Amino acid sequence: MSMLEHEKQIFEYEKILKQLKEQNQDKVIWSQDEIKSLEGKLETLKKETYTKLTPIERLAICRHPKRPRSLDYIRNIFDAFEEIHGDRLYRDDHAIITGFAKLGEQKFVVVAQEKGCDTESRLFRNFGMPYPEGYRKAMRVMKLAEKFHLPVISLIDTPGAFAGLEAEERGQGWAIAENLLDMSRLKTPTISLLIGEGCSGGALGIGVSDKILMLEHAYYSVISPEACASILWKDGTAEELMHAKDLVVKALKLHPEDLMQLGIIDTIIKEPLGGAHYDIQAVYTKVKETILETLAPLQLQSMEDLLEQRYQKYRKIGKFLEDAGV
Repeated sequence: MSMLEHEKQIFEYEKILKQLKEQNQDKVIWSQDEIKSLEGKLETLKKETYTKLTPIERLAICRHPKRPRSLDYIRNIFDAFEEIHGDRLYRDDHAIITGFAKLGEQKFVVVAQEKGCDTESRLFRNFGMPYPEGYRKAMRVMKLAEKFHLPVISLIDTPGAFAGLEAEERGQGWAIAENLLDMSRLKTPTISLLIGEGCSGGALGIGVSDKILMLEHAYYSVISPEACASILWKDGTAEELMHAKDLVVKALKLHPEDLMQLGIIDTIIKEPLGGAHYDIQAVYTKVKETILETLAPLQLQSMEDLLEQRYQKYRKIGKFLEDAGV
């Protein structure tokens, strides 16, 4: 498993403990009590490390290469999934996956941003950065959800919408703006789940929802920390930019507890100690339970009330702090 900077001491301790256990197989040198004592110290070290994470260390967990992606959630949460391709205008955008899904007796429409898990799939998925046709495909499928009275689940995990020339030529900003408007008045329950990165309009383009769920180490921000740091310190040295990144991660208030306090998200889903990649099955179970628990009260509301509450939810967003600590 890939090691993050703040995990070095833990990995070294685990390596030494493994060597001691292997030595004991040939000749008993360490008693069981001594081994258990060392294991206890390792657990204490893990708890101390993972419960005192800095914002930038949590950002590293969010971007861990072994963190489960949207396709992993689709395959492991839903009992069935049938993918829908294309926007019927230009082409199929592989950065956004859409389709019909079933969980028990409940049917859904799923819209998900997929980054890929290796070099080949990341190139195929454009690193999770959608083109305009991806957002148009997403809205086409959401309107099918409205037509067939199916709730929408959006899985958000993107460093942002693709900012290349061809995306702008095909109307990237317009495609996202249309989605914001159409999702705000979509006549069916909608739930968004942030599983990793949620950057800028690229994330919001499929994220206007009745309820927003968020994994503990995911983040949701108007801009990526790197982009923010480079704009504010564009002439800085590499060392200055790293320091700037640390400052902006704190100032952007992009972690779930900050967003909950600001009234932007509704539910925080706890992750295993160290991040979702340490116990993936437990995360799948929690996500599945939370989705069903969140959906149940939404389905009991009248459509008029649902749309009004969605409208009021987004009207209230926009608090600001006089001193953000920068």
